[in-house]
Amino acid sequence: MGKIIIAGIGPGSKDDITPAVLQAVRGADVIVGYKYYFQFIEPYVPAGCQCIDTGMKREQQRAEQAFEWAEKGKTVVVISSGDAGIYGMAPLIYEMQRQRVASPTVVGGSVSDISIEVLPGISAFQKAASLLGAPIGHDLCTISLSDLMTPWELIERRIQAAATGDFVTAVYNPKSQGRYWQLYRLVELFLQNGRSADTPVGYVHQAGRDDQTIVTTTLGQLDPEQVDMFTIVIIGNSQSYLYNGKIITPRGYYRSTPSPTVLSTAPSPTVLSGFAAEKKGQLIMMESFRTIKGELSRQDYPLDHLWALLHAIHTTADFDMEHLLYTDASAVEHLYNKVKEGTLKTIVTDVTMVTSGIRKGALQRLGIEAKCYLSDPRIGEMATALGITRTQAGIRLAVEEHPDALFAFGNAPTALMELCDLIRKGKAHPVGIIAAPVGFVHVRESKHMVKPFHDIPKIIVEGRKGGSNLAATLCNAILTFDDAVQLKPGRDL
Repeated sequence: MGKIIIAGIGPGSKDDITPAVLQAVRGADVIVGYKYYFQFIEPYVPAGCQCIDTGMKREQQRAEQAFEWAEKGKTVVVISSGDAGIYGMAPLIYEMQRQRVASPTVVGGSVSDISIEVLPGISAFQKAASLLGAPIGHDLCTISLSDLMTPWELIERRIQAAATGDFVTAVYNPKSQGRYWQLYRLVELFLQNGRSADTPVGYVHQAGRDDQTIVTTTLGQLDPEQVDMFTIVIIGNSQSYLYNGKIITPRGYYRSTPSPTVLSTAPSPTVLSGFAAEKKGQLIMMESFRTIKGELSRQDYPLDHLWALLHAIHTTADFDMEHLLYTDASAVEHLYNKVKEGTLKTIVTDVTMVTSGIRKGALQRLGIEAKCYLSDPRIGEMATALGITRTQAGIRLAVEEHPDALFAFGNAPTALMELCDLIRKGKAHPVGIIAAPVGFVHVRESKHMVKPFHDIPKIIVEGRKGGSNLAATLCNAILTFDDAVQLKPGRDL
């Protein structure tokens, strides 16, 4: 009986063919392969060797011919580009051997006697990675976007898993004349499942061949129209960065020093010492958000409501928030736009704990002031003179100075009721209201009183539940809404 050698001939350059593969080619009686690949091994084919080349999508035919010649006692080399075991001929040859053993058709021998050997080759993604720098320095996966042999629904699940698992991802068969939209969808899924638009991406056309092209970009800037079926795309993970035109993925997470894209000037020792902990904290928060999202009873919430909901559950570990959190349509997005426009400049809170929970980095980054009037010396006199609570007096004073602020309540229902009264009297015109007071007396009623103000965006924690931590985290959700599409919280930790 003969022998079948399945050889990976590498990505295309003669310098990338291994000595073992060259030796196999030189000793072959028959070589079977896709006709395009014969040009790469032509100088090494021995005289008298029969070469059988076929067109694309003829893998089954090539495997059958390999067995037919091997059954005649020949040494057959089946060539695949890259590594024969990665989207190559190796699995097909082994599957066919199993089928032929189950239904033998050979006279005078058994196909089980045919020896099969696999010789590894340099894969296309390895070659592309070497040209791009060091993008595969940590856990990685490969995904083919061809749905000829794999249902697209399954491919989508694998894309989502790669994105949420923070794998460096090499993409095979990213685009062809018939498959024009799949790479667009992959980018969309990566962004929806936590990968930043700034994630480095590289692609190499015809890696190792004469018309080789190397491009580095980012996930947000990737143009699928520049990619074809002869291109390998490599997407970095959350730690990857661009340096001198190359993509670098560190061997570990939580680097002690920031990448060049994080700090453009020389960092101080204080920044360096704090960077790792800050990055680790953000990564933990990102993973928490993904976990929460996966456990929600619904996956079709509008993005701005989802963003607020994830913040609320992350802060409380209370999945009842899925039923208790109310947001007006597009309230979070509307209030974030007010921040960007510069018309939301002040957040007024009912108690200092709410103010303390609003991220200082976000306030500073966006130029917003968070104020609580409870410590104002005028409050005590006003409360005593009018016979009202200190929190009510604080809201009255706040409305006099900031009638158009975002008002956030996490403790005192009387303060929320006071704001409602001032709105009805035309003295307050808040840009938005976060209603999350907690307790047993007048709490539900105070929240019901807010809802009739249809022209004011509102975020409400229904029922008795609430608290300063909830009011603060809902403020943070508004201030970081631009991170919602990427599901990437914790920028200002």
